[in-house]
Amino acid sequence: MIFICVKWTIRPEKADSWLELVDEFTRATRAEPGNIFFEWSRSVDDPNQFVLVEAFRDGTGEAHVSSDHFKKAMGWMPDVVATRPSIVSVSTEGDGWGEMAEVTPA
Repeated sequence: MIFICVKWTIRPEKADSWLELVDEFTRATRAEPGNIFFEWSRSVDDPNQFVLVEAFRDGTGEAHVSSDHFKKAMGWMPDVVATRPSIVSVSTEGDGWGEMAEVTPA
């Protein structure tokens, strides 16, 4: 699987509407064959920063970046971001989340 984590810094005047702005893109990506997860989180330290955690079964993500919804999003996102997003992308074994061994509910 390919595991990707992207840190997005959004222009302050757009940050509160970011999740609404990416809703169509998010839903379309989650519906892609091979998508395992595609999840947004907002930073507790910086209200203008979001982290996207995503994974795909095919190990390349090529179908994702070639999709119409990806191209459409890349067309409007430059007008909303404050900086170029930072990314970590790795190929790894597995097919999704596993359990953390160190913590078990009491």
